[in-house]
Amino acid sequence: MSSTLVFNPFLSNSTIRESKKPPKILACSAPSARILCSSSAPDHSIATEVSGKNASLTGGAYDFEKATTSLSQKLLSSPKKITLVRHGLSSWNTEGRVQGSSDMSLLTEAGVAQAERCRRALSDMHFDQCFSSPISRAKSTAEILWQGREEPLVYLDSLKEAHLYFLEGMRNEDARKKYPKEFAQWREDPSNFCINGVYPIRRLWETAREAWLEILFTPGDNFLVVTHKSILRALICTALGLGPERFRSIDVNNGGLSVFSFNKRGEAMLQSLNMTAHMYTDHIYHY
Repeated sequence: MSSTLVFNPFLSNSTIRESKKPPKILACSAPSARILCSSSAPDHSIATEVSGKNASLTGGAYDFEKATTSLSQKLLSSPKKITLVRHGLSSWNTEGRVQGSSDMSLLTEAGVAQAERCRRALSDMHFDQCFSSPISRAKSTAEILWQGREEPLVYLDSLKEAHLYFLEGMRNEDARKKYPKEFAQWREDPSNFCINGVYPIRRLWETAREAWLEILFTPGDNFLVVTHKSILRALICTALGLGPERFRSIDVNNGGLSVFSFNKRGEAMLQSLNMTAHMYTDHIYHY
């Protein structure tokens, strides 16, 4: 049996020693530690540990001032928590077509079911506002997610999907044959994909920054955002300080949830990326 290292952080004179036995969970009577999980305490997320000084014992950061770049460049009214959701499966997703900013791709029955799963998974969460792309597949998803909530939906043009010009509506295999150079660049080097002097992905980064400002300066603390895959990639990357050359570094499934926390300085921390447990189980989120 291979050796393991055992370290007890609760003993001030702890030493690291080799052990030939399988590792065990060490019990501790330290009065300042308590472990809460969502099954027993709905106000806390799974495996949240809190010490007497309210600092996490899980290794997760609890403060990140000046650790990242500010998106707002000025103080916000309060810290924010933003949940990003990709729309449910659409007709052009199913048909393998390039969607872009076209409004002709509609939510399918499977997409409606995915949106319902998202709604149930977030049913215990309070949101002050829901922002959505006005394009129908995202709009329909947002309408399902927001059922029973009091505040009206807010539609932002800055949450629209990237405009892909003549590729929109084409099946991927057809676009590859008819426009081999353009399609290859779109797939393999999207930040340099250019049509008539326009770089759609670079422009999307500008649009994402506009969307963040509109959302972050809205009164409230907890927001839901429903939109599309490419603009979601841009939102995530701009929040993390990544450029458009990292466009395909991130993937988000239909109905996938990603969560950001922003401090009052407008600095972002990515807490969850592309959560999809609710697509396969009856999981209810608490965070």
